[in-house]
Amino acid sequence: MRKFVFLFSFVQSIALLLASFSQANTFTIQGSNTIGAKLAPSLVTGYFHSLGVRNVELSATQENESRITAQQGVVVDIAAHGSGTGFKALHSGLADIAAASRPAKQKEIDQLAELTVLTSQRSEHIIGIDGLAIITHPQNPINELSVEQIAAIYSGEITNWIDLGGRFGEITLYSRDDKSGTWDSFKRMVLGRAELDSTALRFEANDELSDRVSRDINSIGFVGLPSVRQAKLMAISDGQGKALKPNQLTISTEDYALSRRLYFYTDDNPKNSHILPFIQYVQSPAGQKVVAANGFIAQNIEVIEPLDYASLPLDFQLLAGEGQRLTVNFRFKEGSARLDNRALRDIQRLVDFSEKNPDKKLILIGFGDQKKSKERSQLLSKLRAMAVRRELVKQGIYPKFNYGYGEQLPVASNQREAGRLKNRRVEVWLSHID
Repeated sequence: MRKFVFLFSFVQSIALLLASFSQANTFTIQGSNTIGAKLAPSLVTGYFHSLGVRNVELSATQENESRITAQQGVVVDIAAHGSGTGFKALHSGLADIAAASRPAKQKEIDQLAELTVLTSQRSEHIIGIDGLAIITHPQNPINELSVEQIAAIYSGEITNWIDLGGRFGEITLYSRDDKSGTWDSFKRMVLGRAELDSTALRFEANDELSDRVSRDINSIGFVGLPSVRQAKLMAISDGQGKALKPNQLTISTEDYALSRRLYFYTDDNPKNSHILPFIQYVQSPAGQKVVAANGFIAQNIEVIEPLDYASLPLDFQLLAGEGQRLTVNFRFKEGSARLDNRALRDIQRLVDFSEKNPDKKLILIGFGDQKKSKERSQLLSKLRAMAVRRELVKQGIYPKFNYGYGEQLPVASNQREAGRLKNRRVEVWLSHID
């Protein structure tokens, strides 16, 4: 009987949505080029298809703008001119959704305070994970760089590849423009307080930048992961962390030094009846498959065997069972022990995973940044693991073990706050013990 009522309610909801389509109610997305160029149109198209809407068509209206149309007068406009433009459009009422490839800035949070609390779970929606890819010409002999070296390159301190062990050649800098969330992410994660060298060439679109880099033998650039194209992808290290290339595990866990979240921001109580169902679709397994199909990293939880497992300390291997890890890390709001918005959603994803795989026992391993003593760091990391355990227990999932590993195995530099936040994490492994 409950299944019948649920099915009736679901069908009724779709009927109401389809009816509203006929009234020409539409929604608009503005903001990030990383999201708006391909991912947002694909998500909107997938959403309409999931409702059974027919004749869904995508067309370009002008550079970095597109329109999706479908039966019954449906129109969705997408403008992809940079994350900052999305928040302005949301504030002015010109967009229902702001797409951003970096978190909202404090000034944007303040400007939209009368409309919504941008940092709340009802307003901030993490739609996928991306790795900020550092790219060079395919014939560049250098395979890895540190965040510090990249900062020195882009600030003009290092100007020739020979100073990094490469061939002689003056480095050409390629950068996204000031409106770009990709630029904001790069400035926050790499440059910090340093200024971009004035010789850098600036681009509005990722793909155009990447294509230029692949044709310039002395080039270096940064783009979203799906836009690497013909360029060479570099491995990146941060502090004591190992140099990693962006891939499914390193990005989904956000261990890769330049990983970043992709966001949709909305009113916390949107008047447009399409917004919440669309967001729910984006967060669903079906929507996350669309994220993966567009070259980003989905948030669906999977079992994976880390390639470097054998190089981990023996005591850690004993804790981590047979070397199977889940593609999820739990992280916390800055300056607190509260799970952040992604972690709150990932709790439910982990619950769903555990219910579908009752034979797989979870191990929670907490990590932290450097404190006054190793004992304090270890205690705090154990408390983080226990915080995740509490949330799981509330929903009937009981992890087999939880440990605190302190400041060991950092994935980022402890010299910057962004690195310290990355190191404060809870990894999820699978136990071989019944």
